[in-house]
Amino acid sequence: MNLHAVGEKVDGAGLVRWWLAVLSILLIVGSAHGGTPVFSDVTVESGIDFVHSNGATGQKYVIETVGPGAAFLDFDADGDLDIYLLNGAPTGVATEPAAATVNRLYRNDPGGMFADVTAASGLDDSGYGMGSCAADADNDGDLDVYVTNFGPNRYYQNEMAEQRFDDRTTAAAVTDSAFSTSCAFADVDADGWVDLYVANYHDFSYTNHKLCAEGGSGLQLYCGPESFDGVRDHLFRNIGDGRFRDETEDRGLLNSAGKELGVVFGDLDLDGDVDLYLANDKTLNFLYVNDGTGHFTESGLLAGAAYNEDGDVEAGMGVHLADYDGDLLPDLLVTNFQWETNTLYRNVGGATFLDETFNAGFGKSSIPFLSWGTRLFDVDNDGDRDAFIASGHLESDVEIYENTTYAQRNQLFLNDGAGRFEEFIPIKGTALDDRQVSRGAAFGDYDDDGDIDILVANVSDRPQLLRNDTVGAGHWLRLQLEGTISNRSAIGARVTLKAGSHTSTAEVTTGGSYLSQSDLRLHFGLASAIIVDSLHVVWPNGGVQILTDIAVDQQRVVREEGR
Repeated sequence: MNLHAVGEKVDGAGLVRWWLAVLSILLIVGSAHGGTPVFSDVTVESGIDFVHSNGATGQKYVIETVGPGAAFLDFDADGDLDIYLLNGAPTGVATEPAAATVNRLYRNDPGGMFADVTAASGLDDSGYGMGSCAADADNDGDLDVYVTNFGPNRYYQNEMAEQRFDDRTTAAAVTDSAFSTSCAFADVDADGWVDLYVANYHDFSYTNHKLCAEGGSGLQLYCGPESFDGVRDHLFRNIGDGRFRDETEDRGLLNSAGKELGVVFGDLDLDGDVDLYLANDKTLNFLYVNDGTGHFTESGLLAGAAYNEDGDVEAGMGVHLADYDGDLLPDLLVTNFQWETNTLYRNVGGATFLDETFNAGFGKSSIPFLSWGTRLFDVDNDGDRDAFIASGHLESDVEIYENTTYAQRNQLFLNDGAGRFEEFIPIKGTALDDRQVSRGAAFGDYDDDGDIDILVANVSDRPQLLRNDTVGAGHWLRLQLEGTISNRSAIGARVTLKAGSHTSTAEVTTGGSYLSQSDLRLHFGLASAIIVDSLHVVWPNGGVQILTDIAVDQQRVVREEGR
């Protein structure tokens, strides 16, 4: 359509009419999805001045390529999402961490602004930061934080009355000095206390550092995971008195064959307990099925979720668990290396999966990208889950020897409502078109306007706070679940929502994405529904609670009945 003939003179009123016409077309095009996705990069104007450092000096230490992650969490329990950003540190045997490379905590203040409260918070860890996860581990009403590092990890107990976090790593017995990546809290034995899983990558150290050469050019590259041995992960069971116990082996989780980067808990077989999925780098992915008592059996190969449909291992990076096709079964999306697909495993029941990557429309579009953080979420509130994927290469000089780039565009895929995705191609110069070297991504409604915003962590650069400004989005409902008999964060609770002919389900989880922590509140897009007929809540302890006739476009706190 010729909205504006070439060379035609347009006055002010004409220009307004021209933009209105453009907007109307965009709304028509986007109507199948509920609205045309629009994101604005508001990082700088929001007061976030953090710049990540990976400490690189040209030595090609593997750790320089892995982080960082990011977190959305309400650390002060004031009802809005704050931001925690992981930082690197100087690299090499003889270096000491510098104050300039600490992790940073930003408090969400009125007016869309964030204030740096790191110094007073106690969360100013100066280790070589990778990721974090958060939950109310002591059931006292505030979020505690575990930080994964290359080197000693840190566990911070939130002392909200004192407005600071205390380092309780040693006292809580959750020390881990390996090359840790992602972590997640979940109540594996349904005793009312969240346990902690820490994923470790491999045995790289400064003393076994090596260089790998690119065959054609002779360039020195970062070595891949094949050059190192895997190391064991850790399951720390919460014993309820402020301490944890390492029960990795007792729970059937002792396995050093993997090289874990992504971790997510969820009830994959819908039998009332949390199972565990691990995305591994160039080894088969693991799926540990919980027997109901907190003991696990590795079943990834039998479940069809260890390899892709061709029987190949992939470079598993990030992972997310959610129902993408509306059958009320939790599916898995795993991000992988460039020239591999981002692999979508559809749950067909009983924690059995089929690789639906190409059938669902992910295959061809994902191959040119090296992908990391991810989530299946409803970007436009039309009632189905779309997908965001953060991308960026490892090698800053990759363009010399390969037809790709170091900085890459992140990807957004829109769900057509039937479980098939189409990549949304952003307009040149907009926030989604920006090229970065991205890693972790966190998701949540930080401005409380009813849609999901995105926080992307970038290597040796500022993060991106992407505010969701989608026009024409549908109605929504956000739930904050609070356990009383179950764990206070309600991690593992599952909600099934019915609104007219629409049914959707979601589970409260930590971990997922890549090295990152997202909002613990559950968000449901409702399209045109103006009332939620029912909410069916299954709490982690097995209790069931039903609510009816819920108004839309609001946040609702749901407290567990029984205490």
